[in-house]
Amino acid sequence: MKKYLGLLGVAIAGGLIAIGISNFFNKQNPSVLYAEQHAARYASLTEGATKPDFVEVADVVTPTVVHIITTIEASQQQQGADPFGFFGFPMPNMPRSGSGSGVIISNDGYIVTNNHVIDGATKIKVVLNDKREFDAELLGKDPNTDLALLRIDEKNLPFAMIGNSDEVKVGQWVLAVGNPFNLTSTVTAGIVSAKGRNLNLLRDPNRPESQYSIESFIQTDAAVNPGNSGGALVASDGKLVGINTAIASQTGQYAGYAFAVPSNLMKKVIDDLLKYGEVQRGFLGVSIQDINAQLADKEGLREVKGVFVAKVNPNSAAEDAGIKDKDVIVKIGEVSVNSSSELQEQVGKRNPGDVLKVTVLRDGKEKEFNVTLKNKEGKTGIVRSEKIENDRVLNSEFETVSREERLQLKISNGVKLKKADEKSILRKHGVPNGFIIVSIDKKPVYTPSDVKRALTDAKGGVLLEGINPDGSKGYYGFGIDK
Repeated sequence: MKKYLGLLGVAIAGGLIAIGISNFFNKQNPSVLYAEQHAARYASLTEGATKPDFVEVADVVTPTVVHIITTIEASQQQQGADPFGFFGFPMPNMPRSGSGSGVIISNDGYIVTNNHVIDGATKIKVVLNDKREFDAELLGKDPNTDLALLRIDEKNLPFAMIGNSDEVKVGQWVLAVGNPFNLTSTVTAGIVSAKGRNLNLLRDPNRPESQYSIESFIQTDAAVNPGNSGGALVASDGKLVGINTAIASQTGQYAGYAFAVPSNLMKKVIDDLLKYGEVQRGFLGVSIQDINAQLADKEGLREVKGVFVAKVNPNSAAEDAGIKDKDVIVKIGEVSVNSSSELQEQVGKRNPGDVLKVTVLRDGKEKEFNVTLKNKEGKTGIVRSEKIENDRVLNSEFETVSREERLQLKISNGVKLKKADEKSILRKHGVPNGFIIVSIDKKPVYTPSDVKRALTDAKGGVLLEGINPDGSKGYYGFGIDK
C-alpha cells in the first residue's frame, strides 16, 4: 500500500511541476497559448459540426476576421470604380477612406480580402478583433477573381482553417462574418442557396484582361451588406468555404442574395500571388455555352446536361488533346460540371502545364481526354514576365518583383524593368534596366499589364516613380506624343 501511495505522490508532484512549467511559459508568451487553444477549439468544432447551435462556431471564427480601413488619395479616385457600393460617394479633391473586411489565413499575418476593398488605396490599416491596429502590406491582387493578399507584421494570430468548397452542398448552413457599416464582428447565418453563379460583375470593357475573369460564386441568403466585402463565409464546422464579395440588390443594401468566391479558387489565387507575384491561368482554349432545352434540340443532344463546346480554338490545349466542336464537357477531373461558370472555376484552379482529365459526351458516348493546359500566350510554361511592344515603349521587358525583394526595399508593389532596347523611350530618358516602377502618374502598378495599360493610356507627360538598382529613389518624367 505504501508503495502505491508513494507512486501516487510522485505522479501528483510531477503533474504539479508540469502545470507550473506550463503556466510559466504561458505567462511568458500568452499569444502562443492563445494560438494553440484556437487550433484545439477548431478540432472540437469539427467533431460537433452537425449541431444547429452556431455559438461556438461564431466564437472561434470571429477573431480570424479583421476590419480593413483604407485611405485613397484624390488622384487615385475614379467615379464609379466600386461596383458594390463599398466606399460610398467620393469627395472631389479630397482623400477619402473606405472600410471592409478580411480573413486571417495564417498565424504569421497573411490576410485575404477583396480586390475592390483595397483597389487604389495608398494606405491600408488592419484592425484585429481585439482592437489592435497594424499597417498592412499589399502582397498582390487579382482583379479577375476580385481577390487580394495582405500581410501584417505580427505572429501567433488566430487564423481561419480553409475548407473544401467543392464539398459545399446547396441547403447546408453557413455563417457570414464581417464588418457591415463599420459594425465590427457581425455574424449572420443562412444556407447555401446555389453554387456556380455568374453575375458578370468583373467584366470591364476598359480592362481587356477581364475577359479572363472567373465568376463561380457561392450564393447564400446569410445577410451581407457593404462592409462585409472580404469577410468570411464558413461552414458549420467553422472552416472557410468562401470570401464574401457581392450582393444582388436594387438599393445597394441586402435583399436576400449574397455571393462569395469559393475557398478552393481563393487558395489557388493566393498561392500564385505568393509564389509568382501574379496569378497563373491554365486554359483549355474553347468557346462554351450552357445547355438548355432549345440548344439540346438544335444540336440533337440526348440530355440537358454538361457544357457545350461551341468552338475549339486552333492550336489550343483542347485541340491538341482531341476535343472537337459540339462535344459536351461533363467532367473536369472528377468533378461534374453543368454550367460554364463551374467549368471555368475547375479549370481556373490549374496552372499552365498541368495535365487535366476532361470527360466529354460525343455521339452519346463518354470519352476521356488528357489535356495539357496552356497559358494565355499559347504555351505550357509559367508566365513570369511580359514583353511590352508598342509604338511608344519599344522592346521593353518587365517582370513582377518578388515578395522577398519588396520586403527588403520596404515597398508593397512594383514592376521591374528587366530589359529595355536602346531605342526605347524609357532608355532614351535615362530609366535604367533593373529600375522598379512603383507608380506611374501616382497610380500604383502591380503587374506588367498595369505598366502596359498605364503607358498606353497616358496622354502628354508621364511620371515614373520607383527604386533605382542601387536602392535609391528614382523619378523619371517624359512626354508621350499621340
